[in-house]
Amino acid sequence: MSAEARIEVDFAASAAAQVKRPSAIGRMLRHRSVIIGGVILIVMLLIALTAPLLGTMDPARIDPTMRNKVPGTEVSLRQDDGSRLVRTAWLGTDSLGRDVYSRVLYGTRVSLIVGLSVAAISVSIGLLIGLIAGYIRWVDAVVMRVMDGLMAIPGILLAIALVSLWGAGLGTVIIAIVVPEVPRVVRLVRSVVLTIREEPYVEAAISVGTPLPLILVRHIMPNTVAPLIVQGTFICASAILVEAILSFLGIGIPTEIPTWGNIMAEGRTVFRVYPHNILYPGIFLSLTVLAINIMGDGMRDTLDPRMSKRV
Repeated sequence: MSAEARIEVDFAASAAAQVKRPSAIGRMLRHRSVIIGGVILIVMLLIALTAPLLGTMDPARIDPTMRNKVPGTEVSLRQDDGSRLVRTAWLGTDSLGRDVYSRVLYGTRVSLIVGLSVAAISVSIGLLIGLIAGYIRWVDAVVMRVMDGLMAIPGILLAIALVSLWGAGLGTVIIAIVVPEVPRVVRLVRSVVLTIREEPYVEAAISVGTPLPLILVRHIMPNTVAPLIVQGTFICASAILVEAILSFLGIGIPTEIPTWGNIMAEGRTVFRVYPHNILYPGIFLSLTVLAINIMGDGMRDTLDPRMSKRV
């Protein structure tokens, strides 16, 4: 075989290998952790979207005559016209006679809204600040000292202080959790920018007079997408946990809005006798956080070039 023919064969084999190599999305869809975590998370999303259809009672309906019923008890609800309607309390009732099953379903909405909102806002703000701080040296010196100061305060304590200052509410809780999460994203993006800005293609773009915003968006930001996706999943899981802690302490979402945290807070006084008030929302909370974390681990394994070869 001639040298030219051998080169053509090697080139064809290399091209075929590149075609056969699965994309990042393909590798993620084959990864066991991503599949398991994704399925659980999709189920939770469907529960949140269909809570009004799946719920058997009004989650805010108080009936003192139905206090602390065990799971599976049939309860009789008085209608506006005076008639009685029999329903099954699948997960029992709480100390105010409210249906735990319906409250847990509606609590899924709040937890996912908080988790996804915090992840999206934290990543967006952290990406913008990290790009600028990592590329402009004098901005880096100022911004990173501020970020270091925020990271020196435990996140949960900072969130408690902000909620106490601004008052309880869904928007306040989201902002209070975003503030301590932004510095972590900024440090991640900054570390990537510090590495990428010395690459030859970035220096070539600078030499031909490419505007700074275009350099950041076209040449540097694409390299931050993979680590930010993974970081966003962990932020989402952490935000759900922090929201549950704040609500459990009574300084998060108002008690009239069902969340997993305040459901468990209301059941802690009768936990020894009626554990269902804490058990079932705790199971939903654990499953959701576990699903997001294992999905994030799987995405890290497939998006990290050093680990994707093992997948």
